Amino acid sequence: MILQVQDLFKSFTAPNNDDRVDVLTGINFDIQQGETVAILGQSGSGKSTFLSLMAGLDHPTEGSIRLNDQVLSELSEEQLARFRSQNIGIIFQQFHLMSHLNALENVSLPLELIHDAEAISKAQEALDQVGLGHRATHFPHQLSGGECQRVAIARALVVRPALLLADEPSGNLDTKTGDHIADLLFELVESTGMTMLLVTHNEHLAQRCGRSHFLKGGKLV
Repeated sequence: MILQVQDLFKSFTAPNNDDRVDVLTGINFDIQQGETVAILGQSGSGKSTFLSLMAGLDHPTEGSIRLNDQVLSELSEEQLARFRSQNIGIIFQQFHLMSHLNALENVSLPLELIHDAEAISKAQEALDQVGLGHRATHFPHQLSGGECQRVAIARALVVRPALLLADEPSGNLDTKTGDHIADLLFELVESTGMTMLLVTHNEHLAQRCGRSHFLKGGKLV
C-alpha cells in the first residue's frame, strides 16, 4: 500500500466569526502501488483541500496520512519539503510554472532542489517524453496553454514520484487540447506504472481511472 489515510478531518474557522467549518470529516482511504484513482466532487466540496493534504502542503485537523510508510505529520517542515520533492509529483490546473525560467529549467527545478547531478539530462528526457524536447529553451510566455501543461507534467514526473497528484489537469484548457493532455497523462502513467490520484469534476476523465470516489458532505462515498 502506497498511501493510507486514517480518520482524516479538516476544519477551518470562518473569517468573520468563530464558527468552525468542517470540510473533511472522518475520511478513510488507501491506494495500492500502480493504481489510478479519481476523486470527484462539485466545486467547493473540498477536493483541492483533500489534495493539498495528500501533498503535505496543508495539515489535517485530525487523523493521519501515511505515504511510503512515512506519516507526514511526523516530519518537520524542512523534512517534509525534502520528502515531498523526492516522493510526490503535483500537476496543477493553473500550471504554476516559473515565468523567469525556460521549459528545461522549470522541469529540472525539483531535481536541482535535491542536488541531483543529472538534473539537466533527466529534465531533457522528461521534456522529450511529453513531446517538447525542441522547446526546451522557450519560456512559459512563449508556449501555448497545452504546452505549458505538458511542461508541468514533465516537471511532476521527472523525480519519478511514488505518488502523482493531479488537480483538474485539463480543466484550464479548451476541450480538444484538454483531451490531448489527458491522453498524454494516462499514457505516461500507464507506461511507467505510476500511482496517480486525480481530482476532477469531469466524470469522463474520472472513468479513465481504475476506480472513483465522490467527495460529498466532507466524506468519500
